[in-house]
Amino acid sequence: MVNVSVIVTAAGKNSRMRADQLLSNVPLKNKLTLPLKKHDGTLTNVISETLNHTLSCKVDQIILVLGYYNEEILKSINDIADDRLKIIENKPRDVGLSVSLLNGLKNTNSEIVLCTTGDQPTVTTKTYNNIINHILQSKDPKHTISILRRREKGKLNSPEGLGMPFAANRLELIKYLKTENDNLNPILRKIFADGYEFYGIEEDNPLELININHLKEYKTVYDNY
Repeated sequence: MVNVSVIVTAAGKNSRMRADQLLSNVPLKNKLTLPLKKHDGTLTNVISETLNHTLSCKVDQIILVLGYYNEEILKSINDIADDRLKIIENKPRDVGLSVSLLNGLKNTNSEIVLCTTGDQPTVTTKTYNNIINHILQSKDPKHTISILRRREKGKLNSPEGLGMPFAANRLELIKYLKTENDNLNPILRKIFADGYEFYGIEEDNPLELININHLKEYKTVYDNY
């Protein structure tokens, strides 16, 4: 049986959201700890909802990678009790997304990893499972990237606009990350250029395609979640 782990990156500076909050004269708060209201009326927050969706998947381990605002984020998830959740911290903190992801990959031995970010609470467990299932069922999981589509679905002819969440072979992904300190898309382009098959998984609902980087994106998610 193939082991699957999840890497959740939550280590950023929150600079874009902070700038929006200052401009709008609203209290400064890390985007990952901002509140969300579920359909049943209960309150949660961005990072907790992301983690709960991944914890509902059939996976062996969740690695949460923290950096900046680690104390604030930890307080916001103190009600999550699951032995599969492991928390690590970037040292130093001032590193690119690729380094956060690599640090997470180094803390698990699973063959397949599902990589996502803490600011994607709208991605459902159903979509995560679809991403995982595609790579597990592919003819060549070692050279397949199963990813939430941004434009086309199915076998992709371009990596443009792609990011997380995606699933990949852990050791193959480490080869591309170990010398990088960058955002994710340039690295995905290199992997695509080397002939790996990229397969776009269709979203379960339109909100899944929103990353909460700016205040307007958060408000859209909050109003429609």
